[in-house]
Amino acid sequence: MSASADSRKVVIAALAGNLAIAACKFGAAFMSGSTATLAEAVHSVADTGNQGLLLVGMRLAMRPADDRFPFGRSGEKYFWPFVVALMLFSVGGAFAVYDGIEHIVNPGHGEHGSRFWSYGVLGVSLVFEGMSFRVAWREFQVLAKGRPWIQAVREARDPTIPLVLAEDTTAIIGLAIAFLAVLASDVTGQAFWDPAGSVAIGVLLAVVAVALARNTHTLLVGASADPEEQGQALSLAEGVDGVEKVTQILTFHVGPDVVILAMKIAFRKDMNAAAIEECINEMERRIRAELPLMRKIFIEVDANGDGRGVENARRAWMAKQAANAAAFGLVEKPPTKAKPKSKSESGAAESA
Repeated sequence: MSASADSRKVVIAALAGNLAIAACKFGAAFMSGSTATLAEAVHSVADTGNQGLLLVGMRLAMRPADDRFPFGRSGEKYFWPFVVALMLFSVGGAFAVYDGIEHIVNPGHGEHGSRFWSYGVLGVSLVFEGMSFRVAWREFQVLAKGRPWIQAVREARDPTIPLVLAEDTTAIIGLAIAFLAVLASDVTGQAFWDPAGSVAIGVLLAVVAVALARNTHTLLVGASADPEEQGQALSLAEGVDGVEKVTQILTFHVGPDVVILAMKIAFRKDMNAAAIEECINEMERRIRAELPLMRKIFIEVDANGDGRGVENARRAWMAKQAANAAAFGLVEKPPTKAKPKSKSESGAAESA
Protein backbone atom coordinates (compact mmCIF):
# COMPACT_ATOMS: atom_id res chain seq x y z
CA MET A 1 0.00 0.00 0.00
CA SER A 2 0.95 3.57 -0.39
CA ALA A 3 1.43 3.98 3.35
CA SER A 4 5.09 3.01 2.87
CA ALA A 5 5.61 5.28 -0.14
CA ASP A 6 6.28 8.99 0.39
CA SER A 7 3.75 10.82 -1.78
CA ARG A 8 4.65 14.23 -0.38
CA LYS A 9 8.32 13.87 -1.33
CA VAL A 10 7.33 12.95 -4.89
CA VAL A 11 5.03 15.97 -5.23
CA ILE A 12 7.55 18.45 -3.81
CA ALA A 13 10.31 17.14 -6.09
CA ALA A 14 8.02 17.48 -9.11
CA LEU A 15 6.90 20.97 -8.05
CA ALA A 16 10.46 22.26 -7.71
CA GLY A 17 11.52 20.74 -11.02
CA ASN A 18 8.50 21.99 -12.99
CA LEU A 19 8.82 25.51 -11.60
CA ALA A 20 12.43 25.79 -12.77
CA ILE A 21 11.64 24.16 -16.10
CA ALA A 22 8.68 26.47 -16.81
CA ALA A 23 10.82 29.58 -16.32
CA CYS A 24 13.52 28.24 -18.66
CA LYS A 25 11.03 27.18 -21.34
CA PHE A 26 9.23 30.52 -21.41
CA GLY A 27 12.55 32.30 -21.80
CA ALA A 28 13.55 30.02 -24.65
CA ALA A 29 10.14 30.29 -26.34
CA PHE A 30 10.39 34.10 -26.19
CA MET A 31 13.94 34.18 -27.55
CA SER A 32 13.38 31.62 -30.32
CA GLY A 33 9.69 32.02 -31.14
CA SER A 34 9.26 28.22 -31.14
CA THR A 35 5.63 27.13 -30.89
CA ALA A 36 6.55 23.63 -29.69
CA THR A 37 8.74 25.13 -26.95
CA LEU A 38 5.89 27.43 -25.91
CA ALA A 39 3.56 24.42 -25.73
CA GLU A 40 6.06 22.69 -23.46
CA ALA A 41 6.31 25.84 -21.31
CA VAL A 42 2.53 25.88 -20.82
CA HIS A 43 2.71 22.16 -20.06
CA SER A 44 5.24 22.86 -17.29
CA VAL A 45 3.05 25.66 -15.87
CA ALA A 46 0.11 23.26 -15.80
CA ASP A 47 2.24 20.64 -14.07
CA THR A 48 3.45 23.19 -11.50
CA GLY A 49 -0.12 24.19 -10.72
CA ASN A 50 -1.09 20.55 -10.53
CA GLN A 51 1.56 19.81 -7.90
CA GLY A 52 0.25 22.76 -5.90
CA LEU A 53 -3.27 21.34 -6.05
CA LEU A 54 -2.01 17.95 -4.89
CA LEU A 55 -0.34 19.60 -1.90
CA VAL A 56 -3.62 21.39 -1.13
CA GLY A 57 -5.40 18.04 -1.16
CA MET A 58 -2.83 16.51 1.19
CA ARG A 59 -3.18 19.44 3.56
CA LEU A 60 -6.98 19.30 3.62
CA ALA A 61 -6.94 15.52 4.09
CA MET A 62 -5.09 15.99 7.40
CA ARG A 63 -8.02 17.81 9.00
CA PRO A 64 -9.65 15.78 11.78
CA ALA A 65 -13.14 14.32 11.56
CA ASP A 66 -16.02 16.49 12.74
CA ASP A 67 -19.82 16.50 12.71
CA ARG A 68 -19.94 17.44 9.02
CA PHE A 69 -17.26 14.94 7.96
CA PRO A 70 -17.59 12.07 10.45
CA PHE A 71 -15.18 9.84 8.53
CA GLY A 72 -12.60 12.57 8.06
CA ARG A 73 -11.50 14.25 4.83
CA SER A 74 -9.14 11.66 3.43
CA GLY A 75 -11.21 11.76 0.23
CA GLU A 76 -9.55 15.10 -0.58
CA LYS A 77 -6.67 12.99 -1.89
CA TYR A 78 -9.06 11.63 -4.51
CA PHE A 79 -10.85 14.84 -5.45
CA TRP A 80 -7.81 17.02 -6.15
CA PRO A 81 -6.04 14.48 -8.40
CA PHE A 82 -9.25 14.40 -10.45
CA VAL A 83 -9.08 18.20 -10.73
CA VAL A 84 -5.43 17.85 -11.76
CA ALA A 85 -6.44 15.50 -14.58
CA LEU A 86 -8.98 18.06 -15.80
CA MET A 87 -6.37 20.82 -15.64
CA LEU A 88 -3.90 18.70 -17.58
CA PHE A 89 -6.51 18.17 -20.29
CA SER A 90 -7.69 21.78 -20.56
CA VAL A 91 -4.71 23.99 -19.70
CA GLY A 92 -2.05 21.66 -21.07
CA GLY A 93 -3.57 19.62 -23.86
CA ALA A 94 -6.24 21.94 -25.26
CA PHE A 95 -3.96 25.00 -25.28
CA ALA A 96 -1.14 23.15 -27.04
CA VAL A 97 -3.51 21.84 -29.74
CA TYR A 98 -5.13 25.26 -30.23
CA ASP A 99 -1.81 27.13 -30.38
CA GLY A 100 -0.34 24.61 -32.80
CA ILE A 101 -3.31 24.72 -35.16
CA GLU A 102 -3.38 28.51 -35.03
CA HIS A 103 0.28 28.67 -36.12
CA ILE A 104 -0.31 26.12 -38.88
CA VAL A 105 -3.23 28.15 -40.25
CA ASN A 106 -1.40 31.47 -39.78
CA PRO A 107 2.29 30.69 -40.35
CA GLY A 108 3.21 34.36 -40.33
CA HIS A 109 4.00 34.11 -36.60
CA GLY A 110 7.06 31.96 -37.24
CA GLU A 111 10.28 31.79 -35.29
CA HIS A 112 12.21 35.04 -35.02
CA GLY A 113 15.25 33.96 -33.04
CA SER A 114 17.90 31.29 -32.79
CA ARG A 115 16.69 27.74 -32.37
CA PHE A 116 19.68 27.03 -30.18
CA TRP A 117 17.70 28.57 -27.32
CA SER A 118 15.14 25.82 -27.75
CA TYR A 119 17.77 23.11 -28.01
CA GLY A 120 19.54 24.29 -24.87
CA VAL A 121 16.45 24.65 -22.71
CA LEU A 122 14.94 21.39 -23.91
CA GLY A 123 18.16 19.66 -22.89
CA VAL A 124 18.21 21.32 -19.46
CA SER A 125 14.51 20.51 -19.00
CA LEU A 126 15.15 16.88 -19.81
CA VAL A 127 17.72 16.73 -17.00
CA PHE A 128 15.29 18.27 -14.47
CA GLU A 129 12.44 16.02 -15.59
CA GLY A 130 14.72 13.01 -15.35
CA MET A 131 15.55 13.87 -11.75
CA SER A 132 11.86 14.25 -10.87
CA PHE A 133 11.04 11.02 -12.70
CA ARG A 134 13.72 9.18 -10.74
CA VAL A 135 12.18 10.20 -7.40
CA ALA A 136 8.67 9.29 -8.56
CA TRP A 137 9.81 5.95 -9.99
CA ARG A 138 11.55 4.91 -6.76
CA GLU A 139 8.44 5.61 -4.70
CA PHE A 140 6.26 3.90 -7.30
CA GLN A 141 8.35 0.74 -6.97
CA VAL A 142 7.66 0.79 -3.23
CA LEU A 143 3.97 1.18 -4.01
CA ALA A 144 3.95 -1.60 -6.62
CA LYS A 145 5.62 -4.22 -4.41
CA GLY A 146 6.79 -6.28 -7.34
CA ARG A 147 3.52 -6.21 -9.29
CA PRO A 148 3.50 -5.32 -13.01
CA TRP A 149 3.26 -1.55 -13.39
CA ILE A 150 -0.11 -1.63 -15.16
CA GLN A 151 -1.59 -3.75 -12.38
CA ALA A 152 0.01 -1.52 -9.73
CA VAL A 153 -1.52 1.62 -11.27
CA ARG A 154 -4.93 0.00 -11.61
CA GLU A 155 -4.96 -1.32 -8.04
CA ALA A 156 -3.35 1.71 -6.36
CA ARG A 157 -5.59 3.30 -3.75
CA ASP A 158 -3.43 6.43 -3.58
CA PRO A 159 -3.45 8.10 -7.03
CA THR A 160 -0.82 10.73 -6.18
CA ILE A 161 2.35 8.83 -7.04
CA PRO A 162 1.00 7.23 -10.26
CA LEU A 163 -0.28 10.65 -11.31
CA VAL A 164 3.07 12.40 -10.79
CA LEU A 165 4.87 9.52 -12.49
CA ALA A 166 2.50 9.80 -15.47
CA GLU A 167 3.09 13.55 -15.65
CA ASP A 168 6.87 13.11 -15.57
CA THR A 169 6.75 10.38 -18.22
CA THR A 170 4.52 12.52 -20.41
CA ALA A 171 6.84 15.48 -19.94
CA ILE A 172 9.88 13.47 -21.07
CA ILE A 173 8.02 12.22 -24.15
CA GLY A 174 6.78 15.76 -24.80
CA LEU A 175 10.32 17.11 -24.62
CA ALA A 176 11.41 14.51 -27.16
CA ILE A 177 8.56 15.53 -29.48
CA ALA A 178 9.40 19.21 -29.09
CA PHE A 179 13.08 18.53 -29.84
CA LEU A 180 12.23 16.54 -32.97
CA ALA A 181 9.78 19.23 -34.11
CA VAL A 182 12.33 22.02 -33.71
CA LEU A 183 15.01 19.89 -35.37
CA ALA A 184 12.75 19.04 -38.32
CA SER A 185 11.95 22.71 -38.85
CA ASP A 186 15.63 23.57 -38.64
CA VAL A 187 16.75 20.85 -41.09
CA THR A 188 13.96 21.17 -43.66
CA GLY A 189 13.42 24.90 -43.36
CA GLN A 190 9.67 24.29 -43.13
CA ALA A 191 8.00 26.03 -40.20
CA PHE A 192 5.12 23.53 -40.34
CA TRP A 193 6.91 20.95 -38.18
CA ASP A 194 7.19 23.20 -35.12
CA PRO A 195 3.42 23.81 -34.64
CA ALA A 196 2.76 20.20 -35.67
CA GLY A 197 4.90 19.20 -32.70
CA SER A 198 2.75 21.43 -30.49
CA VAL A 199 -0.39 19.62 -31.69
CA ALA A 200 1.23 16.23 -31.03
CA ILE A 201 2.17 17.31 -27.50
CA GLY A 202 -1.39 18.52 -26.89
CA VAL A 203 -2.90 15.23 -28.06
CA LEU A 204 -0.47 13.32 -25.82
CA LEU A 205 -1.44 15.41 -22.79
CA ALA A 206 -5.16 14.97 -23.52
CA VAL A 207 -4.85 11.18 -23.78
CA VAL A 208 -2.89 10.92 -20.52
CA ALA A 209 -5.36 13.28 -18.78
CA VAL A 210 -8.33 11.13 -19.80
CA ALA A 211 -6.58 7.98 -18.53
CA LEU A 212 -5.77 9.66 -15.19
CA ALA A 213 -9.31 10.99 -14.83
CA ARG A 214 -10.74 7.55 -15.47
CA ASN A 215 -8.52 5.95 -12.83
CA THR A 216 -9.30 8.64 -10.25
CA HIS A 217 -13.01 8.44 -11.07
CA THR A 218 -13.01 4.82 -9.87
CA LEU A 219 -11.61 5.92 -6.52
CA LEU A 220 -14.10 8.78 -6.21
CA VAL A 221 -17.04 6.46 -6.84
CA GLY A 222 -15.77 4.10 -4.17
CA ALA A 223 -13.19 1.34 -4.55
CA SER A 224 -12.86 -1.62 -2.22
CA ALA A 225 -9.73 -2.50 -0.29
CA ASP A 226 -7.24 -4.91 -1.82
CA PRO A 227 -8.52 -8.51 -1.83
CA GLU A 228 -5.50 -9.58 0.25
CA GLU A 229 -6.39 -7.04 2.92
CA GLN A 230 -10.00 -8.21 2.95
CA GLY A 231 -8.75 -11.78 3.26
CA GLN A 232 -6.52 -10.87 6.18
CA ALA A 233 -9.43 -9.17 7.95
CA LEU A 234 -11.54 -12.27 7.29
CA SER A 235 -8.85 -14.54 8.72
CA LEU A 236 -8.44 -12.38 11.81
CA ALA A 237 -12.19 -12.28 12.42
CA GLU A 238 -12.67 -16.02 12.07
CA GLY A 239 -9.71 -16.63 14.39
CA VAL A 240 -11.54 -15.09 17.34
CA ASP A 241 -13.06 -17.58 19.75
CA GLY A 242 -16.86 -17.60 19.41
CA VAL A 243 -16.97 -16.81 15.70
CA GLU A 244 -18.34 -19.61 13.54
CA LYS A 245 -17.91 -17.89 10.20
CA VAL A 246 -18.05 -14.57 8.35
CA THR A 247 -21.14 -14.43 6.13
CA GLN A 248 -20.37 -11.13 4.37
CA ILE A 249 -17.41 -8.75 4.09
CA LEU A 250 -17.50 -5.38 2.34
CA THR A 251 -14.90 -2.60 2.28
CA PHE A 252 -14.86 0.98 1.04
CA HIS A 253 -11.90 3.34 0.62
CA VAL A 254 -12.91 6.78 1.90
CA GLY A 255 -9.40 7.89 1.08
CA PRO A 256 -5.97 6.30 0.57
CA ASP A 257 -5.47 5.82 4.30
CA VAL A 258 -9.03 5.31 5.59
CA VAL A 259 -11.04 2.14 4.93
CA ILE A 260 -14.55 1.30 6.11
CA LEU A 261 -14.97 -2.41 6.91
CA ALA A 262 -18.44 -3.94 7.24
CA MET A 263 -18.94 -7.61 8.16
CA LYS A 264 -21.79 -9.95 8.96
CA ILE A 265 -20.83 -12.64 11.46
CA ALA A 266 -22.34 -15.95 12.57
CA PHE A 267 -21.57 -16.46 16.27
CA ARG A 268 -21.94 -19.59 18.39
CA LYS A 269 -25.56 -20.13 19.35
CA ASP A 270 -24.79 -20.54 23.06
CA MET A 271 -23.32 -17.01 23.38
CA ASN A 272 -25.24 -14.27 25.18
CA ALA A 273 -25.22 -10.56 24.29
CA ALA A 274 -22.31 -9.73 26.61
CA ALA A 275 -20.17 -12.50 25.18
CA ILE A 276 -20.95 -11.42 21.61
CA GLU A 277 -20.07 -7.83 22.48
CA GLU A 278 -16.71 -8.88 23.90
CA CYS A 279 -16.08 -11.04 20.84
CA ILE A 280 -16.78 -8.09 18.53
CA ASN A 281 -14.43 -5.86 20.53
CA GLU A 282 -11.70 -8.48 20.25
CA MET A 283 -12.19 -8.69 16.48
CA GLU A 284 -11.88 -4.92 16.15
CA ARG A 285 -8.72 -4.88 18.27
CA ARG A 286 -7.04 -7.56 16.18
CA ILE A 287 -8.01 -6.07 12.84
CA ARG A 288 -6.93 -2.53 13.76
CA ALA A 289 -3.61 -3.84 15.10
CA GLU A 290 -2.80 -5.63 11.82
CA LEU A 291 -4.64 -3.34 9.38
CA PRO A 292 -4.48 0.24 10.71
CA LEU A 293 -6.10 1.60 7.54
CA MET A 294 -9.37 -0.03 8.58
CA ARG A 295 -10.27 2.68 11.05
CA LYS A 296 -14.05 2.30 10.85
CA ILE A 297 -15.35 -1.23 11.49
CA PHE A 298 -19.03 -2.17 11.53
CA ILE A 299 -20.04 -5.70 12.53
CA GLU A 300 -23.58 -7.10 12.31
CA VAL A 301 -24.81 -10.33 13.89
CA ASP A 302 -26.23 -12.27 10.94
CA ALA A 303 -25.76 -15.99 10.35
CA ASN A 304 -27.58 -15.77 7.00
CA GLY A 305 -25.50 -13.17 5.16
CA ASP A 306 -25.40 -13.36 1.38
CA GLY A 307 -21.69 -14.25 1.35
CA ARG A 308 -20.62 -11.27 -0.72
CA GLY A 309 -16.88 -10.78 -0.73
CA VAL A 310 -16.12 -13.82 1.44
CA GLU A 311 -14.88 -16.31 -1.14
CA ASN A 312 -12.84 -13.74 -3.11
CA ALA A 313 -11.21 -12.52 0.09
CA ARG A 314 -10.49 -16.06 1.26
CA ARG A 315 -8.93 -17.06 -2.06
CA ALA A 316 -6.79 -13.93 -2.17
CA TRP A 317 -5.54 -14.48 1.37
CA MET A 318 -4.74 -18.16 0.75
CA ALA A 319 -2.88 -17.22 -2.45
CA LYS A 320 -0.85 -14.63 -0.56
CA GLN A 321 -0.01 -17.09 2.20
CA ALA A 322 1.09 -19.66 -0.37
CA ALA A 323 3.23 -17.07 -2.17
CA ASN A 324 4.86 -16.02 1.11
CA ALA A 325 5.53 -19.64 2.03
CA ALA A 326 7.09 -20.28 -1.37
CA ALA A 327 9.24 -17.15 -1.08
CA PHE A 328 10.66 -18.30 2.26
CA GLY A 329 11.04 -21.93 1.17
CA LEU A 330 8.37 -23.22 3.53
CA VAL A 331 6.52 -25.27 0.93
CA GLU A 332 6.80 -28.99 1.59
CA LYS A 333 8.57 -30.79 -1.20
CA PRO A 334 7.13 -34.14 -2.37
CA PRO A 335 9.21 -37.14 -1.25
CA THR A 336 11.66 -38.31 -3.83
CA LYS A 337 11.34 -41.84 -5.05
CA ALA A 338 14.19 -44.17 -4.21
CA LYS A 339 16.35 -44.97 -7.17
CA PRO A 340 16.07 -48.69 -8.06
CA LYS A 341 19.27 -50.62 -7.52
CA SER A 342 21.08 -52.01 -10.46
CA LYS A 343 21.70 -55.76 -10.77
CA SER A 344 25.37 -55.37 -9.95
CA GLU A 345 24.55 -53.38 -6.78
CA SER A 346 21.99 -56.03 -5.74
CA GLY A 347 24.50 -58.85 -6.25
CA ALA A 348 27.13 -57.03 -4.25
CA ALA A 349 24.68 -56.51 -1.42
CA GLU A 350 23.70 -60.19 -1.36
CA SER A 351 27.32 -61.37 -1.35
CA ALA A 352 28.05 -59.01 1.51
